Amino acid sequence: MAMNMEQQVEHSHLPIRDLNLHVAQAGKGELGTVLFLHGFPEIWYSWRHQMLAVAAGGYRAVALDWRGYGLSDQPPEPEAASYDDLVEDLLAILDALSIPKAFLVAKDFGARPAYYFALRHPSRTCGVMCLGIPFIHGSSSFTNLPEGFYILRWREPGRAEADFGRYDVKRVVRTIYILFSRSKIPIAKEDQEIMDLADLSTPLPEWFTEDDLAVYASLYEKSGFRYPLEMPYRSLHKANAIEDPKFEVPVYVVMGEKDYVYKFPGVESALKDGIMEKFAPDLKITYIPEGSHFVQEQFPDKVNDLLVRFLKDHPVSA
Repeated sequence: MAMNMEQQVEHSHLPIRDLNLHVAQAGKGELGTVLFLHGFPEIWYSWRHQMLAVAAGGYRAVALDWRGYGLSDQPPEPEAASYDDLVEDLLAILDALSIPKAFLVAKDFGARPAYYFALRHPSRTCGVMCLGIPFIHGSSSFTNLPEGFYILRWREPGRAEADFGRYDVKRVVRTIYILFSRSKIPIAKEDQEIMDLADLSTPLPEWFTEDDLAVYASLYEKSGFRYPLEMPYRSLHKANAIEDPKFEVPVYVVMGEKDYVYKFPGVESALKDGIMEKFAPDLKITYIPEGSHFVQEQFPDKVNDLLVRFLKDHPVSA
């Protein structure tokens, strides 16, 4: 896999809105382009399995490191982070690569800019596939979750910085990855910090190798956590809701039923009570019973099959 990927994936930096953003690309793109959008604690490499699958299927795969992540530049004012910036970055990336329209494949916080982009720029969007995150109109409320809920903790200025600062970057990424791969929402007790919820004796998930961890860690060593804590955790309240949202493109949600996010308020009902269908008339939902928050790495063949089928079901018109 590693050698095959190194041979097939090309890396470059694009000058995007006063920042140099890193993109990884594979495939010729006879059938269209697929833009992959990562979450936290992730990077472009999170989509390594899917990039090769869509490239083999005749598509151009483009996976970016968001601004402030991985090999991309840090914005000058991380505290000014906003989802609107991410949407504008996506538009500028498509323009820079001369891509008229693309499929967006996203997970975790990457789902929100994917949905927003599709709503604001339907003529540039072939379809949207999101892993683990449905479209929820309005802001998310976590008021009924305990004080130790990780998002509430990480929203506090300085709290995560002090917690993470006790360990090296590799240990921090390792711990978060382990916590997020569980089916239980990460919640610390009053006398605990989030990093205390796993230690070095806790094994990595079987689908995530030490080599994979080393790649993630090396890129977070470069970027640090300053911007990733702002985006998404301290910027959730800044997202401008779109009035009367209605998707004009196909939308596909793949939900791992062991993804801890499935337990978040409003997530299951958005998918199962027909709420999301009000906004996305052309909606498809697939459940993966054992799927975790990292379902694309846990079951790459399964996700690749669902993804390529979604692409083929919606051929790009010339």
